[in-house]
Amino acid sequence: MKRSALTLVIMIGTIVAFAQQKKTAFNSMNRNSQSKFLDKQWWLGFKAGANLSNPVPIKRYAVVTPTNYSLASMEKQYDHFNKAGMQATLEVTFAFKNFSVSAQPTYRSSKFTYANDMDWRNPENAEEHLSLHFDQEQQIDFADLPLVVKYEVMGFKLRPYVQLGIFYSILLNASKSITVSGTDYASGGTNNFKNEPVIVGAKDLFTNYWGLIGGAGVNYNLGNVRLVLDVSYRHGISNITNIENRFSNDRLSGVGEAMDDLKLHNLVFSAGCLFPLRFLSKNYAAD
Repeated sequence: MKRSALTLVIMIGTIVAFAQQKKTAFNSMNRNSQSKFLDKQWWLGFKAGANLSNPVPIKRYAVVTPTNYSLASMEKQYDHFNKAGMQATLEVTFAFKNFSVSAQPTYRSSKFTYANDMDWRNPENAEEHLSLHFDQEQQIDFADLPLVVKYEVMGFKLRPYVQLGIFYSILLNASKSITVSGTDYASGGTNNFKNEPVIVGAKDLFTNYWGLIGGAGVNYNLGNVRLVLDVSYRHGISNITNIENRFSNDRLSGVGEAMDDLKLHNLVFSAGCLFPLRFLSKNYAAD
């Protein structure tokens, strides 16, 4: 009886050890399958998010040249990263081990603002003058064509990465809103006023441009799906202003507006999901 019980225990132990060995081998096979699946893959997906703009003047222009005060006092004061735009991206990525090359055609709408002041004075009576303040907002829509190279830091489900690239932006549309306010000292008293915004189409004032991309992000592998969160900085290299049409808009020239030469930089935040074009085998499963 004791021998039978001992024999049974030995058999059970042998079976358990064999099963554990098979499970370890199976899990190892799964990990190898997962690794091969992730090492060489095409990904297709969608991202969307927000962007903030930083306009940087290259050369300044004005319609009016003052004779009794400095031209510098009329210069536009640009606001930085203060207006949120939006973008939507279709991403196509080929990944090989830790590197990937990605094409990311994007519709982007960006906004930026600036303000400037003008002062009209009676040369015969300094107390009679008109102070004007101009608040201006630009909205510009582009079709971006970026090409990005990514390097993924070691990881499996959670894979941080850094990215570098280049982009070319094609102008789609643009509009400009100008709000004029001020103080009138020339009508027998002190009168403050603020006019309704003047909104004009401004596509002819801008042009295509190109720049460089740098950023970082993280991929999270959830089954077959890859979730993406990234932040990038798009550094504009060329002028976004159409120099031939700088003074072409009569309504803008009438309020003393002329576009400066500008570079446009953007801080871009995006989130989305990517799907593999080479699907998993039946052996791909979580441990």
